[in-house]
This record gives sequence, structure tokens and C-alpha cells, in this order.
Amino acid sequence: MNYFAHGLRFVDRPYFLAGTAVPDWLAATDSRVRMRRRNVTRMMEHAESHRLEIAAGVLQHLDDDQWFHATRGFVEITGEVTRRIRTVLNGRDGYRPSFVGHIATELLLDGVLIERHPGRIDRYYQALNELDPVELQQTVNSMSPRSTDQLARFIGLFLQTEFLRDYRDPGRLLTRLNQVMRRIRLNQLPGEVEGVLASSRELVRDRINELLPPEVFADPDSFAG
Repeated sequence: MNYFAHGLRFVDRPYFLAGTAVPDWLAATDSRVRMRRRNVTRMMEHAESHRLEIAAGVLQHLDDDQWFHATRGFVEITGEVTRRIRTVLNGRDGYRPSFVGHIATELLLDGVLIERHPGRIDRYYQALNELDPVELQQTVNSMSPRSTDQLARFIGLFLQTEFLRDYRDPGRLLTRLNQVMRRIRLNQLPGEVEGVLASSRELVRDRINELLPPEVFADPDSFAG
């Protein structure tokens, strides 16, 4: 799961919502800082108010990832997206198709969810804009043996660019994927991958209930707010 899938059910709880984004923010900024369940849980024993909500959101993210990556839908769809990408790349090195298939599936899911729940992406960003990035960074540092000084700046950029909106369009999604590829020092994906993203969006849309089974992922519109 990616940012919006983790968070769209919690747009009425800004600090909890921020917690659901923390592991992905760290992956993009400072991968040395990891959210370990034992550290987060230990911090919660002494946390109050906002920090408690942030920590609970982090645990929600960890729980979500645990069941999501084990679903038959995720395994099968990621495998199919990987196969399509591998076919387009035609044996060229430097891309890690299985990694791209995994990430692309999650970003496509965010795009489909944004389409299915119009207006909720606006509430998502509005809720996060209520918070102080420096306070969020301080809370994250209290939950990890390692600290980061890069997170607050990235949160500001995250809110300024609102790049999750780009996931609805295959061309802009390819641009965002290539930013990830650049960050982890892999080759830039060629333009032909845009067609794969367009066709794979339909696959994700058709099988969304297999990716997000109703028994573990409640309909966001049933939540308060």
C-alpha cells in the first residue's frame, strides 16, 4: 500500500493520518530511520495527545502492509504487472522489473482510489496541512534509535507538490516512477512503460476488492467525517 491507500480512511484524524504516512516519508528521505513495532509501542507507553495518535497511525501502516502484501490479489496483480514491464524492457539490464511491478501496483491503486472517492484527496492534503512538519519530525525521532533531520523538509515538499494527484494519469505516473528509479540509482524507465501503466490501471480497477478485501479494509465512506 502507498500513502493514499493507507490514509484515506483517516482524513478526519490529522495526526493519525500523518502516522500512516511516516514509513513512506522515511523511505523517500532517510531509509536508515525505520519504524520498528517494538520501538513505536514502547514510545506509546509514555506518549500523550498528538504523539500517541502519530504512533497509532504508524502501527496502522505496519498492520496494513502485513495483510496487504499477503493477499492473493496483490501477489497475482504484481506478478502480471511485472511480466508486462519485463516484456517491454526486453531483457535490458538496470531496471529490476519485480521492484517496478511492486511499486507500480501500489501507485496505480492509489490512483484508482483517488478516482473512486472524489474530494477525499483534497481532505487528505487539507488535514496534513494543519500539522507542523517539525513537530512530526521530532515525534518520529522519538520512535527510532536513529534520528533524521531531513523529514520536515520533505513533508513540506510533499504538501507543496501534491504529487499523489499525478497517479491518476499514466504519463505523470511514469514521471513519478522515474523519480523513484533515480533515487535508488536504477535506469530511467522508457516511454513504452506508459502503455503498461495504462493497461494495468484497468487490471487494478477490476480487482480492487481482491487487493483491499472488505473484511479488512472498510469502505472509507463508512467512516465518520
